Amino acid sequence: MSRVAVPDLASPRFKANPYPFYARLRADAPLYRVRLPLFGTVWLVTRYDDVLALLRDERLANDWSPRMPWLLLRFARTITSNMLNRDPPQHTRLRALVHRAFTSRLIDRLQDRIERLCDELLETTLVRVGGKIELVRGYALPLPITVIAELLGIPPADRARFRAWSGSLVAVSSGADLARSIPTVWSLLRYLRRLFALRRADPRDDLVTALVQVEEAGDRLREDELLAMVILLLIAGFETTTNLIASGALALLQHPEQRDRLQQGADQAGRAIEELLRYASPLEIASARLAREAITIRSVTIPPGELVALVLGSANHDDAQFPKPDLLDVTREPNRHLAFGLGPHFCLGAPLARLEGRIALTTLFRRAPDLRLSRPAQPLRWRKSLLLRGLQALPLTM
Repeated sequence: MSRVAVPDLASPRFKANPYPFYARLRADAPLYRVRLPLFGTVWLVTRYDDVLALLRDERLANDWSPRMPWLLLRFARTITSNMLNRDPPQHTRLRALVHRAFTSRLIDRLQDRIERLCDELLETTLVRVGGKIELVRGYALPLPITVIAELLGIPPADRARFRAWSGSLVAVSSGADLARSIPTVWSLLRYLRRLFALRRADPRDDLVTALVQVEEAGDRLREDELLAMVILLLIAGFETTTNLIASGALALLQHPEQRDRLQQGADQAGRAIEELLRYASPLEIASARLAREAITIRSVTIPPGELVALVLGSANHDDAQFPKPDLLDVTREPNRHLAFGLGPHFCLGAPLARLEGRIALTTLFRRAPDLRLSRPAQPLRWRKSLLLRGLQALPLTM
């Protein structure tokens, strides 16, 4: 592939439809070297087989602090010291500690609460507002942020601040964004330190207390690890799920025959969520990894010390793996998508995201089967983010 002008991969305009660009890369340059703000040189990997293999490849390190610019390293060390950005044995240790607190039993008991929240939110937005709804602000966002905030033990009065803090962090894609977000990070860290102190003095039945108290063979989470872990759980716990609900609703509205199949029982709803995870890919690009040594794929060699970005959204639309990948098919089987990654860093919150997505979308279209786009001829607004893909707003009417 000849050199081309690479679009701004974080821009709302690109996020509206990134797939033609990725299809061109898959066809002509499945490993493509670009320069990105903050990151420098990065290799985009876009074919399914290559992304699958590299997700498990121990020659790639998740801790790429040796390549991190000094300012970014100093600024981001506390919030990036989580298991997502660590390699064994540190990753193994952190995941084991967090897994003791973030149990399957904890997730299983949430189903009734999620169902009640969905009904409460829709009662407010559909009934009191006269059949009109802005789905992101009225439903797709408050549902998962309420769930993760209740799990963590964040008081209701503080949840709006957490949403603003998280939005500021995921929008960082340039030096200017980084500078603007510094006060946000300091405020968030100061708040969490106070919360940890409160939970040590007055334990509650919440995830922050469990993380503060968690212990395995005499090992505990340090303060910086606690901070990084709670921030990871907060952001991962609602940002991607918000995108799944909103983008999934949009896809189903654009494909009404697929929307009807969603309601054909729990098994079909489960398959539909897997297809929406593939089709919408709420996490578009996995966190960057560092080549420990030279890696050769398809006669292209990635030099040691360079960053690799595995494009999950492109892999999930690879026609070599998924027949007619740009077609939404909620009956698709098999559906070995990579929306949650794979290998040791497979998303710990995947069961919760699946549960919330399934309940949110089935409840939405059960309560409001006649929903439609309010302004179908106008382009939708997408959020600015390098790694995530999600709608800024989705205005609907009945």
